[in-house]
Amino acid sequence: MKLGKLIESINGKTSEARPSLPECEVDTFVIDSREVKAGDVFFALSQPEYKNNGFNGEFEDSTAFVRGAFAAGAVACVVRKDRFEEHKAELEEFRDRLIFVDDSIAALQALAHAVYLEWNKPVVAVTGSAGKTTAKELTAHVLASSGRKVLRNIKNFNNGLGHPLTVLRLAKEPDHDVAVLEMGMSTPLHEIARLCRITPPDVAIELNVLPVHLEHLGSIEAIAAAKAELVEGMKPGGTAVLNADDPRVAAMANAAKGNVVTYGIENDAFVRASDIAVKGFGETTFTLAVGAERSKVSFPLNGRHNILNALAAASAGHIFGMSVTELATSLSSVAPPPQRGEILRFTKGFIVVNDSYNSNPDALLSMVSMLCDSAPKAARKIVVAGEMLELGPDAAAIHRRTGEAIASRGIDVLLGVRGFAKELVDGAKTGGIADEIFAADSNVAARALCDMVEAGDVVLVKGSRGVRTEKVIEALLENFELEGDSVAAG
Repeated sequence: MKLGKLIESINGKTSEARPSLPECEVDTFVIDSREVKAGDVFFALSQPEYKNNGFNGEFEDSTAFVRGAFAAGAVACVVRKDRFEEHKAELEEFRDRLIFVDDSIAALQALAHAVYLEWNKPVVAVTGSAGKTTAKELTAHVLASSGRKVLRNIKNFNNGLGHPLTVLRLAKEPDHDVAVLEMGMSTPLHEIARLCRITPPDVAIELNVLPVHLEHLGSIEAIAAAKAELVEGMKPGGTAVLNADDPRVAAMANAAKGNVVTYGIENDAFVRASDIAVKGFGETTFTLAVGAERSKVSFPLNGRHNILNALAAASAGHIFGMSVTELATSLSSVAPPPQRGEILRFTKGFIVVNDSYNSNPDALLSMVSMLCDSAPKAARKIVVAGEMLELGPDAAAIHRRTGEAIASRGIDVLLGVRGFAKELVDGAKTGGIADEIFAADSNVAARALCDMVEAGDVVLVKGSRGVRTEKVIEALLENFELEGDSVAAG
């Protein structure tokens, strides 16, 4: 696009810009000055923008890096007028290439919306308290298997910065046929509603409502209302894809502006799974039903929660015209995203399920159940569980109850990591687990697991990002060899 269109889209002020600036062609937009290349547009973010857009914490004022961005070849930089005044001495010489705005993050989002409008193709949005990334990847995989070129967000690009940056890729790669975008939230500041204003979904997939981010939202009802913003924000005439097994999600049908497709295992739904059988890690089969049509699926991921994610993806595929046979074939060739259910088989003879990206009570218990269902009967079952974050004032009691529930599942060893995981361990002890350990941090937990793991064991590593349980996986990979050169999907 021409820079003039960018300036118009973000309501930028360029009264002192060089006359040739609006005619410059641009297609790459960055917020990290270290990533700037020749011809890019750099958006300088500062603390006021972060605060206004729901980001917690203190952030560096990247107006200080505008000079470096120009040195790296930026064609223009977007800055707040007040931040420019503070850095005026060092930026005055670049005034003719600066675009002034009131809020740089809002400007980035406005530009993403303009790019989306010009692209004008379908958006599938995914949200939920757990499983968003896996469901997004499964949905992208299913739609790609039908021959469509699919844009999807990478890493954790599901917030007010990652989402617009993902959408802005369409300025350079407009040949995508559909976008599958994960939308997250963690505060009561209507984050999902904001994301929907950037890209109103044609298909809105709701996975679940769980007690996550209670510290910021206060109640499960508030979480449900925040998640419902996805259905409320979808395009008129679009389709809401709702989990019939979650009553709070099922109730969102009342907010749908178009069609509703339900999916589930326990309750009646249009897209269903039945005849579920688990033969081992990476060996699950079920019958997929879409209306009256049926087909057998050999599913390489484990756990009821992942079958629900598969049903959500299948629902999206159905909306895009795929047959049940095509859906079943596609689901038989999926793989989990990194750190979200990867199965690692080690030459020493033990198996590790790496689910170290995030955690909450329901997700942890789902993975524990998966471990118990998939493990050989004689296997020693070990769970390494990190402290679960943002659970609010009842965090200690929630950890304790979750520990008791873990004990009831039949786990042999629980290794709790950091903080409130001590309550998790104490709860498990009360519930009857004979072998429980508390580790002050992930480094201590890693050493403990490396010392104890034996041939025949099955291990689940599960934890919130802030606890860094991926260090446990890193230690295992440093001390033990994997079977073959690849990681099996789980």
